[in-house]
Amino acid sequence: MDNQNKNLILATVLSALVLIAWTFFFPATETTTPAQTEVASTTATPGETATPPTAAPAGPVSVDAAAALASASAPRIKIDTPRLTGSISMLGGRFDDLSLKDYKESLEADSALVRLLAPVGTDTETTKPYYAVYGWLPTAGMDPAALPGPRTQWSAPAGAVLTPETPVTLTWDNGAGLLFKREISIDQNYLFTVTQSVENNTGAAVRIAPYGIVARHGIPESRRVYVLHEGAVRMSDGILEEVKYDKLPDLEALPGEGNAAKTEVAEGGWTGFTDKYWMTTLIPTETNFTSVVKYVASANLYQTETRLPVMEIAPGASSSLSSRLFAGAKEWEVIKGYEDAGIPRFIDSIDWGWFYFLTKPMFRLLHWLHSAIGNMGWAIIALTVIIKALVFPLARKSYISMAKMKELQPEMEKLKEACGDDRAKLQQGMIALYKREKVNPAAGCLPILLQIPIFFSLYKVIYVTIELYHAPWLAWIKDLSAPDPTSILNLFGLLPFDAPGPGSLLFALSLGVLPILLGISMWFQQKLNPAPTDQTQAMIIAWMPWVFMFMLGSFASGLVLYWIANNTITFIQQYTIMSMHGKRPDIFGNIMSGFKKKAGAPKK
Repeated sequence: MDNQNKNLILATVLSALVLIAWTFFFPATETTTPAQTEVASTTATPGETATPPTAAPAGPVSVDAAAALASASAPRIKIDTPRLTGSISMLGGRFDDLSLKDYKESLEADSALVRLLAPVGTDTETTKPYYAVYGWLPTAGMDPAALPGPRTQWSAPAGAVLTPETPVTLTWDNGAGLLFKREISIDQNYLFTVTQSVENNTGAAVRIAPYGIVARHGIPESRRVYVLHEGAVRMSDGILEEVKYDKLPDLEALPGEGNAAKTEVAEGGWTGFTDKYWMTTLIPTETNFTSVVKYVASANLYQTETRLPVMEIAPGASSSLSSRLFAGAKEWEVIKGYEDAGIPRFIDSIDWGWFYFLTKPMFRLLHWLHSAIGNMGWAIIALTVIIKALVFPLARKSYISMAKMKELQPEMEKLKEACGDDRAKLQQGMIALYKREKVNPAAGCLPILLQIPIFFSLYKVIYVTIELYHAPWLAWIKDLSAPDPTSILNLFGLLPFDAPGPGSLLFALSLGVLPILLGISMWFQQKLNPAPTDQTQAMIIAWMPWVFMFMLGSFASGLVLYWIANNTITFIQQYTIMSMHGKRPDIFGNIMSGFKKKAGAPKK
């Protein structure tokens, strides 16, 4: 078998292994096990963080389903911004109703908006109770009833609406000398600012600790893949920590906490939950706080918390503290803007994967191309052209080496005849031949090895970044983050019935136009070289394009589009370089030769 076909087999086998491993086995990013700390004393002094009483197994706000359900029907403050719609419950001051104006569940005209936060009582396949709350923790000896809780009925001005121009203020007087206020504002995108203040009109100092919490009562039923992180995510003193939803119940059981991981943060950070495209994150303005991730089995509750140090408020004085809440889509430009404004490493809330050093610049380039071209599909093709141009010098050297190897085939055949069955002599003769002709047989593999991290990185970009969500290309491709919607089984929509869905046994045969074009592009790439004389090797090579066609049939259209463009450019490059070295490929002859071999194959 000549070395070009060896390289081709190596390329297809490596690529197949890459696809299988990446889809089923490789984790998206390395997960750091959160640090464990001992439960702090319930007697707090200024500068320490108050720990929830042991009677509250769920932490700062115990799981009170009745209170949360009452909150769903309580009076509400409407949220109306250019990008968000929803409301805040005045019972408990709970952020539990939020939808994204710019994103729909599907491409249907009557599709509902993507709903991020929902109150207790919501139970559908795509939405479960999911909310954020803020409050105060009592220190030892203080009556918890003196502080606002989940059943606290806050007051607000009549007709108040939260917009970027009109913040709202909730108030509650405990009737014993403490007046609590909560001012809520929001920007043009997805960032809330919550400023909690307390006026102490009692005759004694008051010591309390503010907290924030994001809670999920169960998680929506959806297909989760190993390459994507979905679950708790937090930044603590510059260290990114990730715990998937299914790993939260495995955290260490801490007294009064449930299965929890606590980290003391000294230099700033944030914590919350992230899904493929959406995220809800607590971001304290204070750099010193306790970050908690937990799971409460009794309530099937996933929870993240920020517990801030105890504040001492003198008689007749007041004190306030601000925190921020991100609740929205993980748009690169928006999140990068927040990072530039002071949120540490906020861009890393996007799951960039192992090859982040390639994925980040690759996405920036794709983002720039998209803004310049105005179409994400053409931007992917332009990105492919740029990547191929960058690696062309190495690819050219590889193609030249392959062409020289082809020129040496007659001498190698003579060497094989001369050496017979003496494998050692044959090996020595081949090494001497390579040295004399200055040919490196391994050079043809280098571009293949380079393709692996590039493919992984582009896969990540296309799979996890929301900029491809419902992004159209042309004609029938309306969503580059989804598989090709057409199917060969209904002649790509010409027959009056729908293609089989993912639950059907025929779904694997329901190939769209793009996967078929991918198979054809790989097949043409093969025809740059004659088929090997060995029938087994020839059969393996012949089947590879069609195997890949089925393997990639359910991949995102953007990824398949990249592969088609990559194959097409590679074909042009190889054809040109081989022609320049006097070895113009006989593509038509190689195709006809394959048909003749099949037609002339002996019958068994």
